[in-house]
Amino acid sequence: MNHNLPAAMEQWLDYLRTNKRYSAHTLAAYRRDLAQLTRLYPDIDLATLSNPQIRTAIARLHASQMSPRSLARILSAWRGFYAWWVPLAKLSLNPAKNVKTPKVPKSLPKALSVEQTQALLDHPARQAQNAPIHLRDQAMFELLYASGLRLSELVQLDTHYVKKDNYESAGWLNLAEQELTVKGKGNKTRLVPLGRKAQEALSTWLAARPSLLKPATPENDINALFLGERGARISPRVVQLQLKKFAQLSEVPGQIHPHVLRHSFASHLLQSAQDLRAVQELLGHANISTTQIYTRLDFQHLAKAYDQAHPRAKRKN
Repeated sequence: MNHNLPAAMEQWLDYLRTNKRYSAHTLAAYRRDLAQLTRLYPDIDLATLSNPQIRTAIARLHASQMSPRSLARILSAWRGFYAWWVPLAKLSLNPAKNVKTPKVPKSLPKALSVEQTQALLDHPARQAQNAPIHLRDQAMFELLYASGLRLSELVQLDTHYVKKDNYESAGWLNLAEQELTVKGKGNKTRLVPLGRKAQEALSTWLAARPSLLKPATPENDINALFLGERGARISPRVVQLQLKKFAQLSEVPGQIHPHVLRHSFASHLLQSAQDLRAVQELLGHANISTTQIYTRLDFQHLAKAYDQAHPRAKRKN
C-alpha cells in the first residue's frame, strides 16, 4: 500500500528509481520511512522543519519502542531526502544533519559450539576421502579453526618464505616449527601457532599438493600453500563455496562461512584460557576493544551454564 507523500518526496523517490536504479523493495522501504515524518508533522511544511523538530521526531519514535537499528535507517532516509532537496529548494540547511540516533548495539559474532566444530571437522563421511581436493579442504578448515586466520590471510599463505625480484610472500608455513607467519590488516606481521590436528592435515595435504600443480600455474602461485583445481592460488570465493559443501555434508546447521571458524577459535580459546590479551595477539587485532566482543560470547556461555546448574538461577522468560 502506497502512502501519499508531499510532492517533493515523490520527486526524490522518482529520482532514485530513474537515475539511481533503486529496487522496488528499497523504494518501498524509503516510502515508509518518509511517511513516518509526515505522520509526526502532518501540518508543517517540509521546508520549515527545523533540526530540533527532527530530533524530537526521532525521540518520539524511540519512545514508541522502535529499535535503534530501525531509527538509524529512518533517519538515513530523511537525511538523504533533505540532502537532495535542500539545494533544489534553496533551503538554508538540512534539518536532519547532525541528528543522532540511539547507538545500535554491536551484534555478537556467530560462533559454533565446541561440539559443532568437532562435528564439522571430524565428520566420518570424509575420513576415507583421499582425493587432493578433499585433503586440501580438510587442511584449510583445520587451519582456519586452529589459528583463527582471516580468509584473506589463508589464501595468501605460501608453503615457505619466498622472495624474488617481483614477489615476496605475504604469509608462509613453517611446519617444522609448528607455526605460521601471517601478514594481516595494516601489513602487520604476526606469528601464529599450529595445533596438532592442523599439522597432521597440512602434512597430508602437502604430500598430495604436487598433483594440483599445472604447467600453466602462474609463477607467483607455484609456492601457494593452497591451490585450486586449475593449479593457481585458491580464491576466497572457492574457499567459501567449499566450506558450505563441507558444512552441508557434516549436517551442521546454519550458514557456515570462513569467519565463523575465526569467531569459534576466539570464543573457544577465551572460554578455556581467559586471556584476552593473548586472543588479541593471535587474532591480530590492533585494538583490544575489537577483541572484547568475545568476552560477551564467553559471558553468554557462562550464564547459560549458570542457569542450568544453579538451583536458584532459573530465570523467567
